[in-house]
Amino acid sequence: MNTAQRVILHIDFDSFFASVEQQLNPDFRGKPLGVTAANGRTCIIASSREAKKLGIGTGSRTFDAIKICPSIILTPSHFLRYWEISKKFLKICSQYSPYVELFSLDEVFMDVTSTIPLFGSTENIIKTIKSRIRDEIGEYITVSVGISHNKLLAKLASGQNKPNGIGKIEEQDIDGIFKDIELTAICGIGERMGLRLKKIGIDNLLQIRSFPKKKLINEFGPAYTDTLLDMCRGKDVRPVIPYYLSEEVKSVSRNYCLPRNEYDKRVVMQNLYELCEEVGLKLRRLNKRARGVSVSLRGTCSIHGQKSYTDYFDSGAEIFKRLRPILEKHTCPLSKEYTRQISIGVYGLENASNLPVSLFESPKKDKVQNVIDKLNDKFGDHTIRNGFLLYSEKLTTMPNGYMADKWERRQLTTDN
Repeated sequence: MNTAQRVILHIDFDSFFASVEQQLNPDFRGKPLGVTAANGRTCIIASSREAKKLGIGTGSRTFDAIKICPSIILTPSHFLRYWEISKKFLKICSQYSPYVELFSLDEVFMDVTSTIPLFGSTENIIKTIKSRIRDEIGEYITVSVGISHNKLLAKLASGQNKPNGIGKIEEQDIDGIFKDIELTAICGIGERMGLRLKKIGIDNLLQIRSFPKKKLINEFGPAYTDTLLDMCRGKDVRPVIPYYLSEEVKSVSRNYCLPRNEYDKRVVMQNLYELCEEVGLKLRRLNKRARGVSVSLRGTCSIHGQKSYTDYFDSGAEIFKRLRPILEKHTCPLSKEYTRQISIGVYGLENASNLPVSLFESPKKDKVQNVIDKLNDKFGDHTIRNGFLLYSEKLTTMPNGYMADKWERRQLTTDN
């Protein structure tokens, strides 16, 4: 089918995290509310509609938010609650099209081209979905919907009439809209990229069309230049990929921002170890093993590195062991400097069933790990953990807002 004939919806929850908190706690309704990270960080990760009207947005510091509005309510995030509502939302949407793509925890794309005749019109589909969200999820949780012939424009359209609105962009509307919107309003141009474009004299999307392609390539490279040229014409041929189609997992990672600047090297290493345990757990759930590791510590002193191995591994202890050489080769005196953010990852994945059994490892090791995994599945992640983590705070394994975790996406195929 010609992409211009498609009907694509982008459905985006309004102030999702804050609205869920207000739905579950009536005392929060109608009041400025800031959702903070569960570990006590001093940053607001989501704000309610009432807080946004006062200028308190995502990324605001709690200190600044309180100065603007002393009565603002601050509440920790509850990602497992958001995850459960997101799953209910996916179930609703999937009854109106088999093509529902999860873009993040609070937004989806839907291709309703082939199902419109079954429900009368695009507007009927949207009206029904909105009604079911109100009845089955909660009256305080609303969505804004964008309609167009591709994903790029549908996402742009959903922001035209927020909150709880409907926006539509047709082919003849593109030039007028692109002339007036900010560069960063289009999905694919972030703040940094927007600044780089302005630096070379481009202030809106229409100007990209007449800008010398050679200069764009010199600045951004050939691949991103082609992407920019497609975006400035409103062109996007990407299909809507159903969430139940498992994508190939090429890496597993975990990022964690410590609740405070941490000077204690042991505490940093304990958090690092626990992140390794989480990544190992997800590898085993995916029936994968890795042969490469990467690590990043950020703070006063930053460390970054990766290392590949010839053998494969899937346990937290093995991941941690393979990260140590990367950390030890750096001379950064962690005891005197602070760390604030830790990121680890594994790559070079292979299905565990495709790998030969090692002649040098005891089979008891896998049996013990299986028992630990079963106990943790039953009683909660990190119920049983390494002695090195004694007295350290437990991290909570939970979905992230952008659904970057491949295990979470894979789970949707069985949960729905």
